[in-house]
Amino acid sequence: MNLRRFSVGIGPFAANPGLTGERGILNEETFHRLISLERRRTERSRKPFLLMLLDMGDHLPSGAAAKVLSKILAGLSGSTRETDVAGWYKTDCVVGVMFTEIGLEDRNSIVSTMIERLGAALRSDLTSEQFNQVSLSFHVYPEEWNHDHEVPKRPSNPALYPDLSRQADSKRVSNGFKRAMDVAGSAVALIFGAPLLLIIALAIKATSEGPVLFRQKRIGQNGTPFDFLKFRSMYTGNDASRHKEYVQKLIAGKAERHTDGNGNGVFKLIKDPRITRVGAFLRRSSLDELPQLINVLKGEMSLVGPRPPLPYEVEKYDVWHRRRLLEAKPGITGLWQVSGRCRVAFDDMVRLDLQYARTWSPWEDIKILVRTPAAVVFGDGAH
Repeated sequence: MNLRRFSVGIGPFAANPGLTGERGILNEETFHRLISLERRRTERSRKPFLLMLLDMGDHLPSGAAAKVLSKILAGLSGSTRETDVAGWYKTDCVVGVMFTEIGLEDRNSIVSTMIERLGAALRSDLTSEQFNQVSLSFHVYPEEWNHDHEVPKRPSNPALYPDLSRQADSKRVSNGFKRAMDVAGSAVALIFGAPLLLIIALAIKATSEGPVLFRQKRIGQNGTPFDFLKFRSMYTGNDASRHKEYVQKLIAGKAERHTDGNGNGVFKLIKDPRITRVGAFLRRSSLDELPQLINVLKGEMSLVGPRPPLPYEVEKYDVWHRRRLLEAKPGITGLWQVSGRCRVAFDDMVRLDLQYARTWSPWEDIKILVRTPAAVVFGDGAH
């Protein structure tokens, strides 16, 4: 039994006839929903929870699987609290238990206790081969996000987000339609916008030294990094420390609201000396964003969705802020862009992103796309 394989990142029970033990086990759908609710609770309470998964695989005969589950429930009855929740993570295959509101010492104690008790309990009812095929893993929420750009892998632990996988499966058709809209829309825009793209490229090249395109590492859906494209609007070799400092204050709710040329209060650096004259126009008109159509065509972004953040932004995210990276693919435009943009505080921007993810539909995307040109023309919050 693989009892040493574990990953650490830092209700009522429904009766199930035919199972022994004092406590029943929740069905898969209910258990996944409770994992989602516990994540929300942790966002508010700051108290982590530990998810234990015991994978029996599909190699055990039904009789042996029933014995294994009986032993698990018997072991759990003496090792868990009434507030801990047990259920099917994957029906008839993977059993899960959530140990709620734990501390670091609790986590270490739970892991060692469950390895010892479940290991001893199961050895007596399984053959050596069956025992070695059963695996036990532990997953702590919130997990640590380590954005290693050299290893572009998902830093968020999928085991802690089964409800999002279920939602993605249920929206497969509508997501396919969204992807078709992205491909068609970006391809048409690139083809018919080619003359404009060429004019912008020539203007950038003629007025400042450096490449036409600016490439920057951004964080996409599920925390996966990608190369984000924009028309270069700044002089080359500039120092990003001023922007980094301001953004981190913005996320913490401590950023100063600046006044733009129209007398509006905006959460963004004003009169940035790093920006070229052509770049200032491109930013006001949002034309610097046009190369992101290539990101959309590649599937890294969508036409509509949350803006992809910089790695040093994500480092300062509160736990609940991370949901904007998990629940929707980043986009060129979105609900934030057509709702005031830089005049909106960071927490309110995140709420708009989560609202978009929660209420998304193809019609919602179309409405946002229709509202975007007006926001661009009038420079609604753009700088």
